[in-house]
Amino acid sequence: MPSTDLSAFPPLVGCIAESLLEKKAEDIRILDVSTISSITDYFVICSANSDTHSKAVAGHVLEQSKKVLNERTFGKEGFESSKWIVLDYFDVVVHIFVPESRSFYALERMWNDANVTTVQDT
Repeated sequence: MPSTDLSAFPPLVGCIAESLLEKKAEDIRILDVSTISSITDYFVICSANSDTHSKAVAGHVLEQSKKVLNERTFGKEGFESSKWIVLDYFDVVVHIFVPESRSFYALERMWNDANVTTVQDT
């Protein structure tokens, strides 16, 4: 159960955040970019501790979003190397990084004007 109140977010964002917690993703952040970007409304960013873990996390997000909300991605990239997996739900884009890639690409710094919510487990 997340200690962060996810009810303020669209159901898909909440479902994704809960799925990430279930698979023990780390350093989960929700970036609300709706007022500063025409690309999407939310980025959900997290870290996985290995390539295998990132694939498992991404697979669980795909499974849960379909099962719970009947949502499917418009696109998914990065499963080959699993260093940075992107799941595009149009209004929500999920980024699953291994720590080195997250540090290198630094999306949080690039979107530093976004409203950021940290999601933690209780």
